[in-house]
Amino acid sequence: MLSRRIFETDFARALQDELARQNMSIRELAERAEIPPATLYKLTSGKADPRLSTVRRIVGVLEPREKSFIAVIAARFLLDDLDNRDIEAGDRKYRIRSYSVNSLDECIVAAVRAEKEGAAAIICAPVLASIVERCVDVPVVILKPKAETVTEALDAVRRRL
Repeated sequence: MLSRRIFETDFARALQDELARQNMSIRELAERAEIPPATLYKLTSGKADPRLSTVRRIVGVLEPREKSFIAVIAARFLLDDLDNRDIEAGDRKYRIRSYSVNSLDECIVAAVRAEKEGAAAIICAPVLASIVERCVDVPVVILKPKAETVTEALDAVRRRL
């Protein structure tokens, strides 16, 4: 845990160890923490000491405190209207965050990434759910098409034949 290790060792070593443990690159951390990559390279090499605001951003990415969003993994056309919506569950509000994928490999990567970024749960296609469940430690729910969706697809096929 980075926030504990920075007091046991120097910041550069603790940050390098945590990045390695989470299999995260400096560039990925820079993007997610909204910190210039050059700043992170200086910090990991020990050439600079971090500001408190920088440490907070880094720890916020590497140790998300609260699972604050629900990840929906699907093809882009299914996700168009989902981003930045909220749902309530009990007394909590969760933001919806979509992950567009086009293959099984992309789905697995998206699921692992969503969990790493702090997803409270993941919603995905039935074909993928059993695989995703083996890759993450958050609840996985199946995105089930309605009968009308299948009927509409059958009508579209009939028109094309």
